[in-house]
Amino acid sequence: MADQVLIVDDDRRLSAMLAEYLTGNGFRVRAAETACAGIAEIARLSPDAVVLDVMLPDMDGFEALKRIRANSDVPVLMLTARGDETDRIVGLEIGADDYLPKPFNPRELLARLKAILRRRNAGANASPRILRFGRLEIDPSSRSARVDGRDCSMTSYQFDLLVALAENAGRTLSREQLMDMVKGE
Repeated sequence: MADQVLIVDDDRRLSAMLAEYLTGNGFRVRAAETACAGIAEIARLSPDAVVLDVMLPDMDGFEALKRIRANSDVPVLMLTARGDETDRIVGLEIGADDYLPKPFNPRELLARLKAILRRRNAGANASPRILRFGRLEIDPSSRSARVDGRDCSMTSYQFDLLVALAENAGRTLSREQLMDMVKGE
């Protein structure tokens, strides 16, 4: 069955153009014009990927992404008319899988969507990897950590640092090595 993509953008012309292009390339497409409608559609449809605009009428895309991430790990590609590097970094830090500034070539959006879905599907085929250290249990796939079965609350950066340390247990690492691992450099 074809992958389903939800487009959350208040620009009807852009949404219609993307829907036509993605449908012509084998995707099933749904659209929502507000963040609230998009969040409701994600809960109802469980799409395979979401294309989310940063500037929406009812809330900004960053807040929408936080709400999406509270309940779903659906791949999210964010779109923005603002080319600000800080916006892109913040979007990626709070859980976007990719980021594309407007205007963009629909072929690039298609290529990025396919790459996101390829990575998601590759991860779905891999067996879950749980890291255990005494009473601590770390699940990198769900980005959760528990001590004695109780969830630990931490920032994304703290979680990435914890995983880097756990994956290198018993090794001495410099600050620079840890920073490279956490930043993905």
